[in-house]
Amino acid sequence: MAADPPQRLALLGGGFSTDDDGLLDDWVLARARATRPKVCFVPTASGDAPAYIEQFRAAFGSRHACESSVLHLFRRELDDDALRSFLLAQDVIYVGGGNTANLLAVWRTHGVDRVLREAYDRGTLLCGISAGANCWAEGSHTDSFGPLTYLPDGLGLLPGSVCPHYDSEPGRRPSYRAAVAAGRLPAGWAVEDGAAALFTGGGLTEAVTRARGAGVYRVEPAEGGGARERALPCRLLGADLA
Repeated sequence: MAADPPQRLALLGGGFSTDDDGLLDDWVLARARATRPKVCFVPTASGDAPAYIEQFRAAFGSRHACESSVLHLFRRELDDDALRSFLLAQDVIYVGGGNTANLLAVWRTHGVDRVLREAYDRGTLLCGISAGANCWAEGSHTDSFGPLTYLPDGLGLLPGSVCPHYDSEPGRRPSYRAAVAAGRLPAGWAVEDGAAALFTGGGLTEAVTRARGAGVYRVEPAEGGGARERALPCRLLGADLA
């Protein structure tokens, strides 16, 4: 009897929309189950922003060895059966940044959340940046409502919480630590810009960085109050090319 495929997802602190070297995107594609993977970009969190979609098409249409596509939900073209078949045929589902709360609401309205769970169970690699990283966990740190705050909501595929932009946006680090310390968010993972983390079956299996000094952290409540963070070992991508 064949073993179940591994459940894998990746939290990205960069990619085609922020970086010129393509290292994080190459790293993601190298972990797909196919040598020339089918990659679907899901730009829901940005409202299917045309410029964002063009960035993806420019990067994945020629630079990377893959078969690229885009899922539009604000001008939806697929019925429920076709949408399910389309997503389940992908090797990588790459979710863009934007508004986490809006993303989750739109996905649930269209039933995308259920299909993504099915794809995850079938071995599709799920990944994303910013809101596209937040969405996979039980909760996240977000600016979806304006000021930085906690969002105790997500797909729950990754146990715990996620905080993106841990080093690059003022207030992120102390605000996320305070939310974890107070129990408003469960212990979780903080990703700095330039770093990324791969999880298999809900457990961390690899952490990488394209920039020296950028990292991934485990953030947990501390005994006696507050929160503690632990920097995780990260492999430097492209070190052999330097």
